[in-house]
Amino acid sequence: MLTVQMNDAAAALLGAWAELAPTQPPQGLAAGLRDLTASGIALYRDAVVLTDTARHLRDTGTGGFIDLTAWECSVNSFHLEDFVPVTVDVLDDGEPVIAEADQRLLLAQGLTLALHICHLGRSVEPPLQIRCIVSANTTNGTFRFHRIRAGQQEHRPDLDRYTLEKMIVIDTGSPSS
Repeated sequence: MLTVQMNDAAAALLGAWAELAPTQPPQGLAAGLRDLTASGIALYRDAVVLTDTARHLRDTGTGGFIDLTAWECSVNSFHLEDFVPVTVDVLDDGEPVIAEADQRLLLAQGLTLALHICHLGRSVEPPLQIRCIVSANTTNGTFRFHRIRAGQQEHRPDLDRYTLEKMIVIDTGSPSS
């Protein structure tokens, strides 16, 4: 089962109340994101990571992270604007600023990437239950993912509590779900 949740701010920006289809980027996944995921995903011990990331990890355990999910989110976290061509203006004080139209593009690219990552997870045996968390605000867009584990979660369940961010959470459930 595929579950997509958005807070009201993300749904409004993407036009999801009308129909989800327009949120898909017309040219598909940005070249930078395609390159980032070209090698697929891999298991690193009990964690899911991008295959290219797994090649560079050292067996250091989960470090100072509260649990494996928090470690996984750290390893699998990046800024979408580093891979998607958007305009990032910089104020005099050094703070980046991303216009709402570009935030929409970051969310749409993040959603497309999440669906791709979830598909990769469902394509292995046994299929992996994966959660992708996408957010955008006036300063950046972020993407992170992790395996779904009971009692471990890296976001607030009530996405509307994120008042400064547009949030999307995509989960793949078990094949029998």
